[in-house]
Amino acid sequence: MTDTDDLKAHLLAAIDASVSLDALDAVRVDALGKQGRVTQLLKTMGALSPGERQVRGPAIHGLREAVTNAIAARKAVLEQAALDAQLASEALDMTLPVDTVAPGTVHPVSQVMDELAEIFADLGFAVATGPEIEDDWHNFGALNIPETHPARAMQDTFYIEPLARSAGDGPGVAGDGAQSAPMVLRTHTSPVQIRTMVEVAKRQNGAGEPIRIIAPGRVYRSDWDATHTPMFHQVEGLVIDKGITLAHLKWTLETFLRAYFERDDVVLRLRPSYFPFTEPSAEVDVGFSIEKGKRVIGGSEGWMEVLGSGMVHPRVIAACGLDPNEWQGFAFGCGIDRLAMLKYGIDDLRPVFEADVRWLKHYGFAALDVPTLSGGVGTAA
Repeated sequence: MTDTDDLKAHLLAAIDASVSLDALDAVRVDALGKQGRVTQLLKTMGALSPGERQVRGPAIHGLREAVTNAIAARKAVLEQAALDAQLASEALDMTLPVDTVAPGTVHPVSQVMDELAEIFADLGFAVATGPEIEDDWHNFGALNIPETHPARAMQDTFYIEPLARSAGDGPGVAGDGAQSAPMVLRTHTSPVQIRTMVEVAKRQNGAGEPIRIIAPGRVYRSDWDATHTPMFHQVEGLVIDKGITLAHLKWTLETFLRAYFERDDVVLRLRPSYFPFTEPSAEVDVGFSIEKGKRVIGGSEGWMEVLGSGMVHPRVIAACGLDPNEWQGFAFGCGIDRLAMLKYGIDDLRPVFEADVRWLKHYGFAALDVPTLSGGVGTAA
């Protein structure tokens, strides 16, 4: 064994025995630094004869390459070990309970809105929004609500002073800058359906395309008692496609209500009714049972009205620029606040809007209780 082989064995053993990056760096300096042993051997190459250089050169260069590769490999091992130790010392057990209560509480209405978005997203619906101050055409006219309809009465609707109109404000609206009919605080989220259909008709030049949306949001009516408030929340759904029937409507509502109330025994009853914007129209009752003296959704011991629905009236489809002979659809709507009351045992609507912290602590939800279909859309805080 030559002196080069001895030095190689010694340095490789020192590298392998290094237990820290600092120790490894000390070996590197000893071998490859300016005064290192391998470096000194390389410096002797210039004084060798050509014959000696031919013999000694490959051994010295092989020594340097072996030491360099061994240091790089050992460094990678030590760095990974240091990283693993750091991760182990800084690990956070996500299964442990939070030490402090998260600031703030999610309002039941906000929680139900999230639940509705989660359920209908799974059914292929998108969430659509629109302005809360609406013009006469979007809120009434396009929905086939005549001027003599009670919804247009001052005691039912909040009116705002007329505003000047500009061109392109919507079908049936004058664009000459003259004073328009009074604006209203929207009485339902149906104008969002109208705006969506009009936008589709414009984008497709009247050809149309399938629509599946829900429209949650605030609406306003002149009411105030235990079950009505001047401002409340509503969600409406709209499906426009070819070959849509009442069977599609019934299946959608059954699927939605069973997912929302988290019960498979939810049964529906559709009663003929009248809405200007649907034909035929139906009030939807949900069955309930009495459990421990309380009314609980599920079963069929009794019936409770929960929403209105129907097939979109051909006049509404035509008013939005679509061909009612080609496109059909259904719509439905219900109060979000009422859904919250039914599911979470809230017996009076007015406290929902009174900003009572004690009430919110009782009925509210933790900020991390994000509704999911797999985990249950309504796990209470």
